[in-house]
Amino acid sequence: MIADLIAALAELWPLALALLAAGVIAGLLAGLLGVGGGIVLVPVLFQAFAVLDVDESVRMHLSVATSLAAIIPTTLRSLMKHHERGAVDYAILRVWAPGIVLGVLVGAVVADYSSGDTLTLIFAVFALVFALNLGFVKESWRLGTRVPGGVQGAGLAGVMGALSTLMGIGGGTFGVTSLTLFGVPIHRAVATAAGFGLVIAMPGTIGYIVAGWGEPLRPAYSLGYVSLVGLALIVPATWVATPLGVALAHSLERTTLRRIFALFLVIASVRMFWELLG
Repeated sequence: MIADLIAALAELWPLALALLAAGVIAGLLAGLLGVGGGIVLVPVLFQAFAVLDVDESVRMHLSVATSLAAIIPTTLRSLMKHHERGAVDYAILRVWAPGIVLGVLVGAVVADYSSGDTLTLIFAVFALVFALNLGFVKESWRLGTRVPGGVQGAGLAGVMGALSTLMGIGGGTFGVTSLTLFGVPIHRAVATAAGFGLVIAMPGTIGYIVAGWGEPLRPAYSLGYVSLVGLALIVPATWVATPLGVALAHSLERTTLRRIFALFLVIASVRMFWELLG
């Protein structure tokens, strides 16, 4: 029995290191780009659950749910650090939060009725779109000079909340792009998008816990669709790394980093498409 345990640990330690590394990268990106890190965590978790031979019908649900749960402390940490620098625009956050929450609820319901392949396809498509945006769209491009409110703002916030919940990402990936396109300075957009992530991740996580509560194909130590083992490995790493990302966000030129991140997203997207075609 001891020999079997040692063999199991020897097989799984590279996986544990990969999750810890993903947590560090996610934390840095949370502070640096305002993203919750889910755009990094979801593909890593997806591969981790594949290695663990988790049934493919729930693999993406687990990846998305665990990512959202990990985003809660990550974005909270990021929001606190940006708040200390006075960079968070709470006026925008208050206006968009109700629409985001409504979108999250819709996204959670849709996810519950979606197959693993559907969620994988959604992630792969939008990861590729984000990569193209990061790699080729200039930060100076604008759709308007002020952030929309009213019905238009609520609609935009709702779509952001729904898609973020389906992909297991925080609000930064959509939020930073949306805010900068409406003239919000990049550092203020990054800081405010951290708040979007918190508004998305908390109800989104609860939704996935409820949806997966009776799922028999979940791996051991799961709360609904949230893997507690994955969470225990990722969260400490993101908590430590996020302040470093915030410090970098206020000191570094971002174009090179944006393009490196775009390359990562292309690779992740292609890998997801390969899984669907395989």
